Amino acid sequence: MVYADRIEAGRVLARELGRFTDQDVVVLGLPRGGVPVAAEVAGALSAPLDVGVVRKLGVPHQPEVAMGAIGEEGARVLNDDVLRAAGVSEPELAEVEAAERAELERRSRAYRAGRPPVSVAGRTVVVVDDGIATGATARAACRAARSRGARRVVLAVPVAPPGWRRAMGGDADELVCPSEPEGFRAVGQYFTDFAQTTDEEVTAALGRGDRRSVTLETADGARLGGELVLPRGARGVVVFAHGTGSGRLSPRNGFVAEVLNDAGLGTFLLDLLTDAEELDRARVFDVRLLARRITAATAWLTGELEQPLPVGLFGASTGAAGALWAASEPGARYAAVVSRGGRPDLAGERLAAVRAPVLLLVGGADPDVLRLNEEALGALPDPARLSVVPGAGHLFEEPGTLSTVAEQARDWFTAHLANG
Repeated sequence: MVYADRIEAGRVLARELGRFTDQDVVVLGLPRGGVPVAAEVAGALSAPLDVGVVRKLGVPHQPEVAMGAIGEEGARVLNDDVLRAAGVSEPELAEVEAAERAELERRSRAYRAGRPPVSVAGRTVVVVDDGIATGATARAACRAARSRGARRVVLAVPVAPPGWRRAMGGDADELVCPSEPEGFRAVGQYFTDFAQTTDEEVTAALGRGDRRSVTLETADGARLGGELVLPRGARGVVVFAHGTGSGRLSPRNGFVAEVLNDAGLGTFLLDLLTDAEELDRARVFDVRLLARRITAATAWLTGELEQPLPVGLFGASTGAAGALWAASEPGARYAAVVSRGGRPDLAGERLAAVRAPVLLLVGGADPDVLRLNEEALGALPDPARLSVVPGAGHLFEEPGTLSTVAEQARDWFTAHLANG
């Protein structure tokens, strides 16, 4: 099996771990490459994500050769064969370990950005890496989790060499791996994209906080899938209303959501229609139905929050019409609305009743939709603004155009949700 990237590997691994959904689980990603894999697992299991910081102990004067690894809480794994072959003395080992221990502590603080580690005491800990080579760092992470009081330790990786289970000893209670190919040489050969994960990406993934996959059951019996991300200390939450033929897995809306998460805003990406309803064109353009479901999703969301937060709406195509309709309902208290390539005309006379500040984002190379948004702007109360992204088509697929959308949406929500 060859994975497209660490994200796909995480989703495949999450399916192998489905039995842990809604259990008292903490997911620890090994930095750096294990963290994006672990983020997918944590989201699927509705579990908190933290980092399991480990450091390789390199042979003096040959640091590329691992003689062991260390983890938090004093965890250590040594390779006695390498130590003997390299003739490493106790003082040399102590010197290397002291230097790596200092670096481990520095990275622990940096990755968590001053936040305390997630408590693992009495819980099941799923330790995740992007693959196994020697296994020393994974074993150190498992030992560290156990030292911190984990009730059960599960080591999960997307790819590993045959026989890797024997090498793990008893450091994990359970080992999970969907692919153990013959001829294994290196983890990277089983990924199309195996670009190095940066420290900044690790910090950002951890800073996004809780990530949960949810199923929302509507009053009319539909079961809708959603993805909720709540960064630690979130200043507000944005509900995404997807457009025609799109859903919570839309890469475009996913990209925008990540930009909002990095700015400290929560996001709730929701499928407004079931798979069967997506095939019914009347349902796709039933703006009242879309608005009812957006309103229901907002009510569910506010009930889930530990403390009240302002809520915004981000709509695309027909979903934007549903968002504007929802924002026009009596008693609606949305702090801001952003429409990307939307069809505000489908909200009709309800536009005049919208009380939230509205930003209409339209591509300059999408003339029909641009005309409809220009007309809608005249019907919307202040404050409302139209922003035309030069050279962008309806789907904002041109280089740099989606980034412009994400940045403008971030700035609009940041400004208005702060006062929501």
